[in-house]
Amino acid sequence: MSDKPHSPYRVVVSGETRSAPKHHAAAAARNTAPIIEVLRGILPEAGRALEVASGTGQHAAAFAEAFPGIDWQPSDQDAGARDSIAAWGAESGLGNLRMPLDLDVLRTGWADAIDGEFDLIVCINMIHISPWAACEGLMAGAVRMLPEGGLLYLYGPYRRDGEHTAPSNAAFDESLRGRNPAWGIRDMGEVAAVAGLHGMTLERTVAMPTNNFSLIFRKGAG
Repeated sequence: MSDKPHSPYRVVVSGETRSAPKHHAAAAARNTAPIIEVLRGILPEAGRALEVASGTGQHAAAFAEAFPGIDWQPSDQDAGARDSIAAWGAESGLGNLRMPLDLDVLRTGWADAIDGEFDLIVCINMIHISPWAACEGLMAGAVRMLPEGGLLYLYGPYRRDGEHTAPSNAAFDESLRGRNPAWGIRDMGEVAAVAGLHGMTLERTVAMPTNNFSLIFRKGAG
């Protein structure tokens, strides 16, 4: 999924006011509404949510607007992405959308840098465009920040029982592995197994448009 510059906004980064490019991804524009519908069924009316690998920031701005009672914390390990997230936030003017954090799930102890607990952790279209260690790191950190009964929401393409769910996903998987052999569409069962090692249970799967899935994990369930 590629991002393209859309328009500049003035944001304050580390006390310095400067222009930041506001990026736009067509895939994020398409999947925002379906994801919101799933989140609407699992989010409390008030609470805290952390988004890991927020990318352009489109989702963060849309989610914060859709759920005004949720304090939304975006993050990304890429500085350019964080600038774009900040630009979307500046344009939105939403009081419940925080400045993005510099988080990398491949860093040991990455979750220890964040104060407090989150009712929900969201990660969209990350684990297939990253090494398998990113999935392991995400699970290890998520369980530290979620209270008992807290939720982890993943979105993206997945294999089921070792098989691709559509020919387009098989082609996408081949493309990903051609770009980086450590990338690739993950199997739901393997992701659920890693979650289980960290005390989380795959509670629900939801088929989404364009052969994607929502996976909803609960800490301490099962």
